[in-house]
Amino acid sequence: MHHPPVLLVIAHGSRDPRHAATVHALSGRVRSLRPGLRVETGFLDFNAPSVPQLLDRLALEGARDVVALPLLLSRAFHAKTDIPAVLHEASARHPLLRIRQADVLGPSPLLTGALERRLHEAGLRPGDRPSTGVVLASAGSSDPEAIAVIADIAREWRHTGWCAVRPAFASASLPRTEDAVRELRAEGVRRIAVAPYVIAPGFLPDRIAAGAREGGADVLAGVLGAAPELARLLLRRYDRAAAVRRLTSLARPA
Repeated sequence: MHHPPVLLVIAHGSRDPRHAATVHALSGRVRSLRPGLRVETGFLDFNAPSVPQLLDRLALEGARDVVALPLLLSRAFHAKTDIPAVLHEASARHPLLRIRQADVLGPSPLLTGALERRLHEAGLRPGDRPSTGVVLASAGSSDPEAIAVIADIAREWRHTGWCAVRPAFASASLPRTEDAVRELRAEGVRRIAVAPYVIAPGFLPDRIAAGAREGGADVLAGVLGAAPELARLLLRRYDRAAAVRRLTSLARPA
């Protein structure tokens, strides 16, 4: 009997208990969308189980195929360096366990849809778009590729009717959330909303929220969390990685 690959959701982890709770809620939504798919959640730091512990357990239980999906919005250090290293070490320990790293989540129209959902829940309506400027506030990165992606998302999102969309960062890069809010206000934007481009609560999302308050934003949306768009995106990335594995297997000589 054919079993689909296990979906291993890899989250960063945090000392803030809201982080793990949100990640588990998202994994639960994925399970509800795909009954019969085994979905496991592992963390790089702070929370249990760690990714190596979870992969060791899966190997011990006889699992043979895993799609490891980084719960990341852009390709930066974790996606390029430490997650591949952890997966490589696990593959060396368990040569019978096939592990493939799926693509990161962003960019994607589904993420923009989740941002729109959170802004709507925070009180914005479709008719507010022409008079509203949005600060797209991400955690930040020292990776130029990741920074460029955020700028591209802001530029594309601007074309959907907002009077302005500006990127901002909670760490590593500038501008900060409060500075982006003040810049829009100085330009005469009537209403300013901050949309956190982060998945789960924690230290940096709290910094984004504090910046929104300090800058005088009118609306602060919630984090992406277990938005249905995000759950569908996880399955899309999983299916793509699983399909590549099936095609590779079919191509191997008997």
